[in-house]
Amino acid sequence: MHIPFRHGLLATLLLPALAIAWGPTGHRIVGELAQRQLSPQAAAAVAGLLRDEPDPSLAGVANWADGLRQTDPELGKRTSRWHFVDVAPGSCDYVPTRDCPGDNCVIAAIDNELGVLGDKSQPRAARLQALKFVVHFIGDVHQPLHSSNRPDRGANDYQISYRGHGTNLHAVWDSLILNGQAPTPGDYAARLAMTPVAASDTQVDAGAAQRWAHESCVAIDGAQLYPSGHTIDDAYLDAHRPLAEQRLRLAGARLAAELNSVLASPRPH
Repeated sequence: MHIPFRHGLLATLLLPALAIAWGPTGHRIVGELAQRQLSPQAAAAVAGLLRDEPDPSLAGVANWADGLRQTDPELGKRTSRWHFVDVAPGSCDYVPTRDCPGDNCVIAAIDNELGVLGDKSQPRAARLQALKFVVHFIGDVHQPLHSSNRPDRGANDYQISYRGHGTNLHAVWDSLILNGQAPTPGDYAARLAMTPVAASDTQVDAGAAQRWAHESCVAIDGAQLYPSGHTIDDAYLDAHRPLAEQRLRLAGARLAAELNSVLASPRPH
Protein backbone atom coordinates (compact mmCIF):
# COMPACT_ATOMS: atom_id res chain seq x y z
CA MET A 1 0.00 0.00 0.00
CA HIS A 2 1.32 3.43 -0.89
CA ILE A 3 1.83 5.66 2.12
CA PRO A 4 1.47 9.36 1.23
CA PHE A 5 4.53 11.57 1.51
CA ARG A 6 4.32 13.66 4.66
CA HIS A 7 4.96 17.39 4.62
CA GLY A 8 7.16 17.06 7.73
CA LEU A 9 9.50 14.83 5.78
CA LEU A 10 9.63 17.37 2.99
CA ALA A 11 11.20 19.85 5.38
CA THR A 12 14.05 17.39 5.87
CA LEU A 13 14.50 17.04 2.12
CA LEU A 14 14.78 20.79 1.71
CA LEU A 15 17.91 20.91 3.87
CA PRO A 16 21.30 21.04 2.10
CA ALA A 17 22.28 17.48 1.23
CA LEU A 18 25.76 17.71 -0.26
CA ALA A 19 27.30 15.39 2.36
CA ILE A 20 24.26 13.22 3.01
CA ALA A 21 23.44 9.95 1.27
CA TRP A 22 20.37 7.80 1.80
CA GLY A 23 19.36 9.86 4.81
CA PRO A 24 19.09 8.26 8.27
CA THR A 25 16.81 5.47 7.03
CA GLY A 26 19.04 4.36 4.17
CA HIS A 27 22.22 4.35 6.22
CA ARG A 28 20.57 2.34 8.97
CA ILE A 29 19.36 -0.16 6.35
CA VAL A 30 22.93 -0.61 5.11
CA GLY A 31 24.11 -1.17 8.69
CA GLU A 32 21.33 -3.64 9.42
CA LEU A 33 22.05 -5.61 6.26
CA ALA A 34 25.78 -5.74 7.00
CA GLN A 35 25.26 -6.80 10.63
CA ARG A 36 23.32 -9.84 9.42
CA GLN A 37 26.23 -10.92 7.23
CA LEU A 38 29.17 -10.56 9.60
CA SER A 39 31.31 -13.59 10.35
CA PRO A 40 31.50 -14.59 14.04
CA GLN A 41 35.02 -13.17 14.25
CA ALA A 42 34.06 -9.86 12.67
CA ALA A 43 30.89 -9.63 14.75
CA ALA A 44 32.93 -10.05 17.92
CA ALA A 45 35.44 -7.42 16.83
CA VAL A 46 32.66 -4.98 15.92
CA ALA A 47 30.93 -5.60 19.26
CA GLY A 48 34.18 -4.89 21.09
CA LEU A 49 34.75 -1.61 19.27
CA LEU A 50 31.16 -0.45 19.67
CA ARG A 51 30.65 -1.61 23.24
CA ASP A 52 30.39 1.93 24.67
CA GLU A 53 28.11 3.32 21.97
CA PRO A 54 24.50 4.21 22.86
CA ASP A 55 23.37 1.80 20.10
CA PRO A 56 26.27 -0.67 19.75
CA SER A 57 25.45 -1.88 16.25
CA LEU A 58 26.44 -1.00 12.70
CA ALA A 59 23.02 0.54 12.16
CA GLY A 60 23.42 2.49 15.37
CA VAL A 61 26.58 4.26 14.15
CA ALA A 62 25.67 4.43 10.47
CA ASN A 63 24.69 8.10 10.58
CA TRP A 64 27.49 9.25 12.90
CA ALA A 65 29.55 10.82 10.09
CA ASP A 66 26.65 13.02 8.95
CA GLY A 67 26.11 14.20 12.51
CA LEU A 68 29.65 15.56 12.81
CA ARG A 69 28.52 18.92 11.53
CA GLN A 70 26.75 19.36 14.85
CA THR A 71 28.80 17.20 17.23
CA ASP A 72 32.32 17.95 15.99
CA PRO A 73 32.27 20.79 13.45
CA GLU A 74 36.04 20.79 12.95
CA LEU A 75 36.16 17.09 12.07
CA GLY A 76 32.98 17.45 10.05
CA LYS A 77 34.50 20.24 7.98
CA ARG A 78 37.81 18.43 7.53
CA THR A 79 36.09 15.28 6.29
CA SER A 80 33.24 16.89 4.34
CA ARG A 81 34.67 15.89 0.95
CA TRP A 82 35.11 12.28 2.05
CA HIS A 83 31.42 11.60 1.43
CA PHE A 84 31.51 11.82 -2.38
CA VAL A 85 33.63 11.97 -5.51
CA ASP A 86 33.19 14.18 -8.57
CA VAL A 87 34.66 13.04 -11.86
CA ALA A 88 35.02 14.83 -15.20
CA PRO A 89 31.76 15.87 -16.89
CA GLY A 90 30.49 13.29 -19.35
CA SER A 91 32.83 10.55 -18.12
CA CYS A 92 32.92 8.03 -15.29
CA ASP A 93 36.69 7.53 -15.44
CA TYR A 94 38.36 8.18 -12.09
CA VAL A 95 41.71 10.00 -12.08
CA PRO A 96 42.94 10.24 -8.48
CA THR A 97 45.19 13.27 -8.96
CA ARG A 98 42.34 15.19 -10.59
CA ASP A 99 39.29 13.83 -8.76
CA CYS A 100 40.71 13.10 -5.31
CA PRO A 101 43.57 15.50 -4.51
CA GLY A 102 44.90 15.00 -1.03
CA ASP A 103 42.82 11.82 -0.71
CA ASN A 104 39.76 14.01 -0.14
CA CYS A 105 37.04 11.87 -1.70
CA VAL A 106 34.96 8.87 -0.75
CA ILE A 107 37.12 6.35 -2.62
CA ALA A 108 40.33 7.24 -0.78
CA ALA A 109 38.44 7.68 2.50
CA ILE A 110 37.09 4.12 2.35
CA ASP A 111 40.51 2.67 1.56
CA ASN A 112 42.32 4.73 4.19
CA GLU A 113 39.82 4.12 6.97
CA LEU A 114 39.76 0.39 6.26
CA GLY A 115 43.53 0.49 6.69
CA VAL A 116 43.21 2.12 10.10
CA LEU A 117 40.45 -0.27 11.14
CA GLY A 118 42.50 -3.30 10.23
CA ASP A 119 45.67 -2.09 11.96
CA LYS A 120 45.55 -3.60 15.44
CA SER A 121 48.48 -1.45 16.52
CA GLN A 122 46.26 1.63 16.25
CA PRO A 123 44.57 2.94 19.42
CA ARG A 124 41.07 1.64 20.01
CA ALA A 125 39.64 5.14 19.61
CA ALA A 126 41.19 5.49 16.15
CA ARG A 127 39.86 2.10 15.05
CA LEU A 128 36.40 2.92 16.43
CA GLN A 129 36.30 6.17 14.48
CA ALA A 130 37.51 4.35 11.36
CA LEU A 131 34.74 1.79 11.73
CA LYS A 132 32.13 4.54 11.96
CA PHE A 133 33.53 6.20 8.85
CA VAL A 134 33.66 2.93 6.90
CA VAL A 135 30.05 2.08 7.72
CA HIS A 136 28.90 5.47 6.51
CA PHE A 137 31.12 5.92 3.48
CA ILE A 138 30.38 2.52 1.98
CA GLY A 139 26.74 3.55 2.18
CA ASP A 140 27.55 6.91 0.59
CA VAL A 141 29.45 5.55 -2.39
CA HIS A 142 26.49 3.36 -3.36
CA GLN A 143 24.12 6.32 -3.65
CA PRO A 144 24.51 7.08 -7.37
CA LEU A 145 24.59 10.86 -6.99
CA HIS A 146 27.60 10.65 -4.66
CA SER A 147 29.75 9.71 -7.65
CA SER A 148 28.75 12.37 -10.11
CA ASN A 149 29.94 13.45 -13.54
CA ARG A 150 27.76 16.55 -13.70
CA PRO A 151 28.61 20.06 -12.48
CA ASP A 152 25.61 20.39 -10.17
CA ARG A 153 27.02 19.31 -6.78
CA GLY A 154 25.68 15.78 -7.04
CA ALA A 155 22.27 17.07 -8.21
CA ASN A 156 21.89 19.30 -5.16
CA ASP A 157 21.51 22.15 -7.65
CA TYR A 158 19.03 20.27 -9.86
CA GLN A 159 15.67 21.51 -8.62
CA ILE A 160 12.69 19.17 -8.53
CA SER A 161 8.98 19.68 -7.99
CA TYR A 162 7.11 16.80 -6.35
CA ARG A 163 3.41 17.14 -5.57
CA GLY A 164 3.76 20.87 -5.87
CA HIS A 165 6.65 21.11 -3.41
CA GLY A 166 10.22 22.04 -4.19
CA THR A 167 13.27 19.94 -3.40
CA ASN A 168 16.30 18.74 -5.38
CA LEU A 169 17.19 15.50 -7.13
CA HIS A 170 19.88 14.60 -4.60
CA ALA A 171 17.35 14.78 -1.78
CA VAL A 172 14.93 12.63 -3.76
CA TRP A 173 17.55 9.88 -3.85
CA ASP A 174 18.66 10.42 -0.26
CA SER A 175 15.27 9.97 1.34
CA LEU A 176 12.12 10.51 -0.68
CA ILE A 177 12.54 7.38 -2.78
CA LEU A 178 12.71 5.23 0.39
CA ASN A 179 10.12 6.97 2.56
CA GLY A 180 7.04 5.06 3.64
CA GLN A 181 8.16 1.67 2.30
CA ALA A 182 8.44 -0.08 5.69
CA PRO A 183 7.57 0.73 9.31
CA THR A 184 11.23 0.80 10.40
CA PRO A 185 14.69 0.58 8.79
CA GLY A 186 15.01 -2.87 10.36
CA ASP A 187 11.82 -4.03 8.66
CA TYR A 188 13.01 -2.60 5.36
CA ALA A 189 16.38 -4.35 5.74
CA ALA A 190 14.66 -7.65 6.54
CA ARG A 191 12.69 -7.39 3.31
CA LEU A 192 15.73 -6.48 1.25
CA ALA A 193 17.70 -9.34 2.82
CA MET A 194 15.27 -11.80 1.26
CA THR A 195 17.05 -11.13 -2.07
CA PRO A 196 20.68 -12.04 -1.42
CA VAL A 197 23.63 -10.49 -3.22
CA ALA A 198 25.74 -12.79 -5.37
CA ALA A 199 29.15 -13.63 -3.93
CA SER A 200 30.76 -12.38 -7.15
CA ASP A 201 29.48 -8.88 -6.32
CA THR A 202 31.27 -8.72 -2.97
CA GLN A 203 34.88 -9.18 -4.05
CA VAL A 204 37.31 -7.62 -1.58
CA ASP A 205 40.41 -6.06 -3.09
CA ALA A 206 42.23 -2.74 -3.25
CA GLY A 207 40.15 -1.50 -6.19
CA ALA A 208 36.73 -2.22 -4.72
CA ALA A 209 35.78 1.31 -3.67
CA GLN A 210 36.71 2.67 -7.10
CA ARG A 211 34.51 0.03 -8.79
CA TRP A 212 31.57 0.91 -6.55
CA ALA A 213 31.92 4.59 -7.38
CA HIS A 214 32.09 3.76 -11.08
CA GLU A 215 28.88 1.72 -10.80
CA SER A 216 27.14 4.66 -9.17
CA CYS A 217 28.35 7.09 -11.81
CA VAL A 218 27.29 4.84 -14.69
CA ALA A 219 23.83 4.46 -13.14
CA ILE A 220 23.17 8.20 -13.34
CA ASP A 221 22.77 8.12 -17.11
CA GLY A 222 22.17 4.40 -17.58
CA ALA A 223 19.11 4.42 -15.35
CA GLN A 224 18.06 7.94 -16.43
CA LEU A 225 18.08 9.36 -12.91
CA TYR A 226 17.60 12.87 -14.26
CA PRO A 227 13.97 13.32 -15.31
CA SER A 228 13.26 14.89 -18.68
CA GLY A 229 11.84 17.90 -16.86
CA HIS A 230 12.12 19.18 -13.32
CA THR A 231 8.88 17.58 -12.13
CA ILE A 232 8.52 14.03 -10.80
CA ASP A 233 5.59 12.03 -9.51
CA ASP A 234 5.05 8.71 -7.77
CA ALA A 235 5.65 6.89 -11.06
CA TYR A 236 9.26 8.16 -11.06
CA LEU A 237 9.78 6.95 -7.50
CA ASP A 238 8.23 3.55 -8.21
CA ALA A 239 10.27 3.09 -11.38
CA HIS A 240 13.60 3.94 -9.75
CA ARG A 241 13.11 2.41 -6.30
CA PRO A 242 14.36 -1.05 -7.43
CA LEU A 243 17.72 0.53 -8.29
CA ALA A 244 17.89 2.30 -4.93
CA GLU A 245 17.11 -0.94 -3.14
CA GLN A 246 19.68 -2.85 -5.20
CA ARG A 247 22.32 -0.29 -4.23
CA LEU A 248 21.36 -0.64 -0.55
CA ARG A 249 21.63 -4.44 -0.74
CA LEU A 250 25.02 -4.20 -2.41
CA ALA A 251 26.24 -1.66 0.13
CA GLY A 252 25.23 -3.88 3.04
CA ALA A 253 26.77 -7.01 1.57
CA ARG A 254 29.97 -5.26 0.58
CA LEU A 255 30.32 -3.56 3.95
CA ALA A 256 30.02 -6.97 5.61
CA ALA A 257 32.55 -8.49 3.21
CA GLU A 258 35.07 -5.72 3.92
CA LEU A 259 34.61 -6.02 7.68
CA ASN A 260 34.84 -9.81 7.53
CA SER A 261 38.11 -9.45 5.66
CA VAL A 262 39.78 -6.56 7.44
CA LEU A 263 38.84 -7.68 10.95
CA ALA A 264 40.17 -11.16 10.28
CA SER A 265 43.44 -10.16 8.63
CA PRO A 266 45.12 -7.08 7.16
CA ARG A 267 43.46 -5.65 4.06
CA PRO A 268 45.05 -6.93 0.80
CA HIS A 269 47.00 -4.40 -1.27
